[in-house]
Amino acid sequence: MPLLLLDLDNTLIDRDAAFRSAMAAFLAEHGLPADELAWIMAVDDDGYAPRATVASALTHRYRDRVSPAAVQDVLDRGAADRVTLADPVRTALVEATRAGWTPVVVTNGRTAQQTRKIRRTGLDTLVDGWTVSEAVGHKKPSPEIFHAAAAGRPLRQAWMVGDAARTDIAGAAALGLRSVWLARGRAWQEQEYAPTHIAEGVVAAIGHVVGVGW
Repeated sequence: MPLLLLDLDNTLIDRDAAFRSAMAAFLAEHGLPADELAWIMAVDDDGYAPRATVASALTHRYRDRVSPAAVQDVLDRGAADRVTLADPVRTALVEATRAGWTPVVVTNGRTAQQTRKIRRTGLDTLVDGWTVSEAVGHKKPSPEIFHAAAAGRPLRQAWMVGDAARTDIAGAAALGLRSVWLARGRAWQEQEYAPTHIAEGVVAAIGHVVGVGW
């Protein structure tokens, strides 16, 4: 069965929506202005900012109102406790499996946090497994994490689906894998590599892979 490699945050799940909800609750809990949310989201940079950078920025900005431990807690658990899996995504994964694909999550991040998201949303019952960068010691786009996700299975027929050009698509391109980039309203900017296909969301992306086949 060919591999369907899938990014987690802002691909299978809406990590930004969960993070936004968590930070709105954080501001309310500590009596901070609600309009601070725009600043926090900018610091987070769509989840691409290093966690230590975000933690430092929040700790410094709210040092007179919030303890460092509270900042760490919301970054550790806030988004992970709020993520959900949309029904159309669930259906798409089931249909891909029925069509002969083996879905596997490949995600950068910390093992405990990413595993919490996968189990909370029920993705653990829908995918064949998951590989987290912290656990294997390599981050996308490094080829090692893709090989770890393959777990000895051939990569030559695999597709990679993700929203991050410089990790998901660059990593796939370096290995000669076909890929689908989730545009999410953005235009493709990279010149040195390109996805095989561009889709607006993950349901359309999975549908394309299943339709094209291997």
